[in-house]
Amino acid sequence: MTDSHRGYIGLAKKFAAHQTVNHMAHEYARGPAHVNTAEGYFSLLKRGINGPFHHVSKQHLHRYLAEFDFRYNTRKATDSERTMLAVRQVDGKQLQYWIKPCDLSL
Repeated sequence: MTDSHRGYIGLAKKFAAHQTVNHMAHEYARGPAHVNTAEGYFSLLKRGINGPFHHVSKQHLHRYLAEFDFRYNTRKATDSERTMLAVRQVDGKQLQYWIKPCDLSL
C-alpha cells in the first residue's frame, strides 16, 4: 500500500497486490488500501529522533529502528506487558560495553 507519489511508479510490476490511494484527490482509504500504518510508524520514529535521540548515526541506525519496531508493535500493550516481553527477548544475549579509561589526575 502506498500513496500516489511518483517514486512508487512501477511497484505493481514487482508486487501484484500493490494498491495506491490518491491523497491529492482527498482519498485516504479505499477498502483495505491505506497508508495509515506506515504514517503512524514514521510519526513515532520522527518524534523519537527529534525528541530524546537528536542524532541517529548510520552505524547504529538498525538498532534505533529495531527499538521503534518494538515500540510500535507493542503500542497497545500495557507498560508491564511491554517490560516482560522485552525481558524475555534478552534471554541468552550479552551486551558488552567498552568503557574508555579516563584521566583522573587533576
